[in-house]
Amino acid sequence: MFTRLTVWQKSMELAEEIYKLTSTFPSSEAYGLVTQINRCAVSIPSNIAEGKGRQTDREFKQFLYIARGSVFELRTQLELARRLKFIDSDIALKDKILEVQKMLNILINKL
Repeated sequence: MFTRLTVWQKSMELAEEIYKLTSTFPSSEAYGLVTQINRCAVSIPSNIAEGKGRQTDREFKQFLYIARGSVFELRTQLELARRLKFIDSDIALKDKILEVQKMLNILINKL
């Protein structure tokens, strides 16, 4: 079951933190960057779950690649938010993103 995967659990925690973070963004960004960041964050655990539900490791691996792509997308969007001064440089959040990225890399390499 996908809920037992530590990488899924960590990515769910990350998504929760991202949603809390984006709730502090200016209301003018409600349909812009906030939506993009939130969709990206939820895409990570969603793709892990969908991939785990597939029939083969090959299919699972493909969804893990997609999840990893979402991690990079999230990093980019958060960097833009930082440059726009919507957020400060949050080391803890960067560490969590990097942790999920590394866990995905390990799982991909195992398959």
